[in-house]
Amino acid sequence: MPDDRTRSTKLKFKGEKHLKKRKRLDGDEGERRGSKRRDEDKDPEMWVFPEQANELRGPTFIFHPSDPSPLSINFNSTTNRIVIYYLDKSKNEDDSEPKPIMERIPTDVAQVWVTTRVAGSPTINIRTGTGEGKFLSCDKHGLVSADRDARGPQEEWTPVIMPDGMVAFMNIYEKYLSVDEAAGGTLQLRGDSDEVGFRERFWVKIQNKYKKEAHEEERKWKEVTASPRINESSTNQLYQTWGAGKIVLSKDDKKELKQARKEGRLSEALLDRRAKLKSPMSYVSLFCIIIQSN
Repeated sequence: MPDDRTRSTKLKFKGEKHLKKRKRLDGDEGERRGSKRRDEDKDPEMWVFPEQANELRGPTFIFHPSDPSPLSINFNSTTNRIVIYYLDKSKNEDDSEPKPIMERIPTDVAQVWVTTRVAGSPTINIRTGTGEGKFLSCDKHGLVSADRDARGPQEEWTPVIMPDGMVAFMNIYEKYLSVDEAAGGTLQLRGDSDEVGFRERFWVKIQNKYKKEAHEEERKWKEVTASPRINESSTNQLYQTWGAGKIVLSKDDKKELKQARKEGRLSEALLDRRAKLKSPMSYVSLFCIIIQSN
C-alpha cells in the first residue's frame, strides 16, 4: 500500500542528528499567559497580599489570625484610640458561615489604615484612614498609640515579610508589634517583643493598583541605574566630528576584530566597519586598537 504521507523536502546528510520537535501542550504556554493576563485584569480596587516589603503602600488592612475569631486593627475616630475588633463578632447576628481568613476584606472604614513610604528608607508610616489622620507610633516603653499629628522616628515601622506571606512590624527600637492581653482580658497592641512569634505575625492586604505601582517604580529604577550600553556608531559620530575623538569599542567588537585577524580577513572587516561608521578616521583608529591589544 503506497505511503500517502507528505515527505519533507529539507536536505538531510548522513550522520546529521535529527532534532525532534517539542510538542507543546495546549495549556503550557497558555497557562503562563493566562496567569499574567489574570494579574493585569484584576480589579485595581481588589484587596491582595503583598509579596515584597516595598509593595506596602496606600490603603492597608491589618488583621491577626487569632482563634476562634480573627482580629482586625481598628481605629475609633471618636475616642482617638486603637481598637482590637473581632471580625466574627457579627456571627451571632446571622447564621451565615464566616469567610476563610485568606478571603477577609475590610467591611468598615475604621479597619483601613493608610501606609506611606519614607523616601530613601525601607521604613513606612502608618496613619489612620479616618478622622484627622493620626500616625501609629510606639515609644521606648512599648506603648502603641495613634494620636500623633506629625511623624518622627517613633512613627517609623519596618515591615518584615515572613516566608508564609505574613508580616511583622519592627519599630525604631528594633522591637516588634504584637497583640497582647491586658488585665481583665482586654486586648491591646504592644511594641516591645524581642522575637517574632504568633502574636507578632499579621496578615496584611493592600489594593492591587498600589502593588502594580510598586512594580512599575522598581522597573523604572532598574532602567535608570542600569549601566548604559555602548553604541559604537553613535559614539564615533558624536566625538569624531571634532577631529580628535576617541573610538569606543565593546568587548564583542574587539573579539570580532581579533577573530577576523586570525582568519586573515582583517582588511575586509575594517573596510566593512569603515563603511558602517562613515568616518575617514575609523580605519586608522581600529587598526591602532588591534595593534595595541596585542
